[in-house]
Amino acid sequence: MTPTIPAPISLAPRVVVFDYGEVISREPTDADRAALVDRAGATADPEPFWASYWAHRLGLDRGTTSIAEYWQAVATDLGARWNAIDVHELWAIDHRGWLSVDPGTLGVLHALAAGGTRLALLSNAGADFSGWLRHGSFAPLFERVFVSGELSLVKPDAAIYEHVIDELGIEASDFVFIDNKAENVDGAKAVGGDGHVFTDAASLEAWLRALA
Repeated sequence: MTPTIPAPISLAPRVVVFDYGEVISREPTDADRAALVDRAGATADPEPFWASYWAHRLGLDRGTTSIAEYWQAVATDLGARWNAIDVHELWAIDHRGWLSVDPGTLGVLHALAAGGTRLALLSNAGADFSGWLRHGSFAPLFERVFVSGELSLVKPDAAIYEHVIDELGIEASDFVFIDNKAENVDGAKAVGGDGHVFTDAASLEAWLRALA
């Protein structure tokens, strides 16, 4: 069935700021994960791979670790030896896994835009992901895109929310943040904003309409 766009949602003068991963995007599929584990040569025991994958992610998201340094750190943890070509392929497989989008969330975004609600995006992501976030098909919905790896700031640190609020030219009370992680929503609330922990598009839409 073709997805439909819900009726407009108007929240002016508030600005609704969306996370990307597992809010606008779907989480990587089992096939996506299997492809990455296979390319890493970790199919016999994938748990150490995933532990290392996430352990070094903060540096990538903060912009203090390069792509090559990140994958080398994972290789070191696993006792693997990856050359530059290995890194290119691992990066591409990983990147591709985060490109699927949730049509329900996109419908909510279009409903907000149709209602004249200002929208922005704030993602913990490496700077390498900024091109997709700024130039993907959904990008025109957002007046600003904030990527942690370009700011050297990460959620849930107060500084990143304060930066976004300042750049949007709004009061903290007009900052509404949508994220799939409770600690990131709590961070937005701690600086005076409001927020919703994303679980699914229907619950998000209901929460936003109650806010209107």
